[in-house]
Amino acid sequence: MPFSLEKLIRPNILALSPYRCARDDYSSGVLLDANENAYGPALAAEMDGDLNRYPDPYHVRVKERLVKLRNLKSTNQVFLGVGSDEVIDLVIRVCCVPGKDKILITPPTYGMYSVSAQINDVAVVKCNLDVENGAFQLRADDIIATLKADPSIKIVFLCSPGNPTGTCLKHTDIRKVLDSGYEGLVVVDEAYVDFVEHENGSVAHLVSEYPNLLVSQTLSKSFGLAGIRLGIAIADPAFIQILNNTKAPYNIGTPSAQIAYDALSSEGIAKMEEYRKALVSQRGVILESLARFPVPGIGQILGTNDANFVLVQILNKEGQPCNVRSEKVYKLMAESKNVVVRFRGKEYGCTGCLRITVGKEDENREMLEKLAEALRETA
Repeated sequence: MPFSLEKLIRPNILALSPYRCARDDYSSGVLLDANENAYGPALAAEMDGDLNRYPDPYHVRVKERLVKLRNLKSTNQVFLGVGSDEVIDLVIRVCCVPGKDKILITPPTYGMYSVSAQINDVAVVKCNLDVENGAFQLRADDIIATLKADPSIKIVFLCSPGNPTGTCLKHTDIRKVLDSGYEGLVVVDEAYVDFVEHENGSVAHLVSEYPNLLVSQTLSKSFGLAGIRLGIAIADPAFIQILNNTKAPYNIGTPSAQIAYDALSSEGIAKMEEYRKALVSQRGVILESLARFPVPGIGQILGTNDANFVLVQILNKEGQPCNVRSEKVYKLMAESKNVVVRFRGKEYGCTGCLRITVGKEDENREMLEKLAEALRETA
């Protein structure tokens, strides 16, 4: 059956008369319509931007630069959120009836999908990735069978490249789910997509082909702007309008929007690309170093390393991935050696694993030294 937005969106959301803020009507002239402080912000030093004024509700300038960067057709395909986490929460709220509807996730995956679902009283169905030999790919046929068996599943969350897997999903598998006749929303979370070094990267170009596809991105990773909390949703204009109708009126503040606008300039993109290349290069250094590590205890590097981190097994004396030793190494490094990585051993298919973010050259060198020390001390 053809996709129907009316069937996907909660009836109360479809019937919503969105809040109309002052800046929806007029944005220039003597502005005495929004109960702002005309004397300005109470700051010791002046800052750029009219901080005493409410911001643009939609930040079209920022969207125009995103459209150019991602080769999209229109700003009407773009929504801006307070990080990707607002996008995740908002799509659940507009699609899923609390206590009735469900989402589907593919462990191991980003934890906020489940957290947001639980907050919204939405059940979570799990269809694990194929984790054999660290493949971390979709079992598309199982996903499709699960969706057909349970029409209450309104959203499928796919993470590509995955967290903690660092692995891009095959586009053929994503298309297989989209082409299955599923009438819900497929969300592809691409927070790490700019670190992909092969053609199996973004699927954002497919939003014009599939009205039930939403691609989530962020400026937190490759652009190095985690502090401004700027998330992006790319989807069919009709779905984007639903998100705009439902969001808080001024969800993105003026400072964050201005920084995002500057980062998306040609100069900003060039700087991002410079840093991206450096991180990819350092990722290679870490991978090479771990592959020939001088201290026993390093196991397989899992996944295809398409993000700004690597996922590596810590082994016990018997040469098996070991959560006990891995967690000891993690805590020892953080509490005694001033290097913090992430223990991920309790995630499905990640037994014994540490997730190591790629840092600068000196940080990576120190991390490798302290990892070697921690392995010796836990041998």
